[in-house]
Amino acid sequence: MVSLTTPVCDFDAPAIDFELPGVDGEMWTLEKAKGENGLLVMFICNHCPYVKAIQQRLVDDTRKLRDEYGINSIAIMSNDPTEYAEDSFENMKAVAEQFQYPFPYVLDETQAVAKAYGAVCTPDFFGYNKDLKLQYRGRLDASRKETAPADVKRDLLEAMIQVAQTGKGPKEQIPSMGCSIKWKD
Repeated sequence: MVSLTTPVCDFDAPAIDFELPGVDGEMWTLEKAKGENGLLVMFICNHCPYVKAIQQRLVDDTRKLRDEYGINSIAIMSNDPTEYAEDSFENMKAVAEQFQYPFPYVLDETQAVAKAYGAVCTPDFFGYNKDLKLQYRGRLDASRKETAPADVKRDLLEAMIQVAQTGKGPKEQIPSMGCSIKWKD
């Protein structure tokens, strides 16, 4: 299991459109997913210990961003499920239901969307303002394979609140760390 960190934020890069099937039976596009004040595009999966460590915080923070700040979120699973059965579409449905995801959870079966975004690991976060210009490419918080203490700085939440309020993300961002995306041969 290779551990990687995300590149520095490419401020103002435009969000890339997609059309992907969700575990809710809907087809999701960039336009359909975005909120009034922005969109958080998250590359996650089911098996990664880095994702598992932040699962509940991810749900809590994305719900708060949606309900209080007008920023919607979408989670994209781009791993090759033949390598990790835990990442199958059926298991995606089960995890989304178990954690009551307040965002669409979609499958990038061809991995074209992950490649277009330049996603490298799970979790990998792309925070866009209301104009769908990139403003955040950092970590959720100090969690790694274990959940960080409850009182740590909430990097992603604070950054996306700033994006909702000003349209701009923080200049200083700490990269996200996680398992490499499992690319198909």
